[in-house]
Amino acid sequence: MTPSLIHLAAAPHSAPVTDWAGRIAWVVGLLVFVVFVYWLMRQGWKWRGTLQGDLPELPARPSPTTALAGGGKPPLSESADAGEARLTLSGRYHGSTTAGQWLDRIVARDLGTRSKAELTLTEQGLDVVRPGATDFFVPAAALRGARLEAGIAGKVLPEGGLLVVTWEHGGKQIDSGFRSDRAGEHPAWVEAINQLSSTEHTTEHTETEGAR
Repeated sequence: MTPSLIHLAAAPHSAPVTDWAGRIAWVVGLLVFVVFVYWLMRQGWKWRGTLQGDLPELPARPSPTTALAGGGKPPLSESADAGEARLTLSGRYHGSTTAGQWLDRIVARDLGTRSKAELTLTEQGLDVVRPGATDFFVPAAALRGARLEAGIAGKVLPEGGLLVVTWEHGGKQIDSGFRSDRAGEHPAWVEAINQLSSTEHTTEHTETEGAR
């Protein structure tokens, strides 16, 4: 082995130098970007809520009940003032939009908060219990129908995976999306709500004609 090769072999190898300052700056920059995006989302949410501030308070359920932990109320029993339960459902509430516009999300009156949901359908209307969020009641006269959809408010599920209930409140038609823990229940809900809303509208029309 030549002296030059021996010298190279014997020379110590320096360890690679880690640029900690550069890495820290990159991480800090990423965190700032994430916080900024989150702030923009929050501002957009508040701005949308301000624009929808003319939406009236949500209808209250027809009978008083004791609140449960988490903010929800127990579903209406058959003996409650709302009448005998036609159907009940346990699942999730995925949000509400302007009717027919699945991306025009409604956030006012806590309708933008996704949550668990307990639904009870009676002759008087649809009772929506949401633990941890605001409950609301849709009177039968305000129901406009129901259908199956694949998505609402940015939430996409398999075809027909969402039960979408259309109702009217404050002169505005609203689509609210629900998904049962047992999706096979959805068709029965569509049929029952459409039947109830149709009956209510027929009754209203008859009463209006009779008053003339």
